[in-house]
Amino acid sequence: MDHSPTTDQAPPGPLDFLEFATARGGQLYKTAYLLTGGDRHLAEDLVQEALSRMFVRWKRLSRLENPAGYAQTVLVNTFLSLRRRRSSREQATFEFPEVAVTDADPALRLTLLRALQQLPAPDRAVLVLRFWEDRSIEETATILGLSSTAVRSRSHRALGRLRARLGDSFTERLQAQPR
Repeated sequence: MDHSPTTDQAPPGPLDFLEFATARGGQLYKTAYLLTGGDRHLAEDLVQEALSRMFVRWKRLSRLENPAGYAQTVLVNTFLSLRRRRSSREQATFEFPEVAVTDADPALRLTLLRALQQLPAPDRAVLVLRFWEDRSIEETATILGLSSTAVRSRSHRALGRLRARLGDSFTERLQAQPR
């Protein structure tokens, strides 16, 4: 009988989590930025909160088939629960800090962000996951804990609300943009 030590992989530790957070942090921030309607500071807070929730359970979570997908779910759920708890003491602003933008039309981007910010949080979450993150209906449903039918319905209604906020002239301008 062989009693030599086994060479199994070491259990996941803080270094593994640091690598994960470094690799996925940028994508999580982009999603959080859109979910918060362009609030950079709140986006950073959301990412930090989501990653801290994952760190506490990292030993178990690192064994998941898709920890990155789980991180997205934690981020979106953190955002939605924050929106439910948020008091009226904070006011949204329509003034955005000047940042370097590589878009062909920065006014278009700001208009879209403002319109997205005016949507209810669940609508915004569906639109960000479906169209910005380019996730399937099934993936979005899993992340949000909804049925596929609910995601389709909410997407349809949210796009209608977004179009109504933007108006016909904006839709024509958007269609005229080079692709």
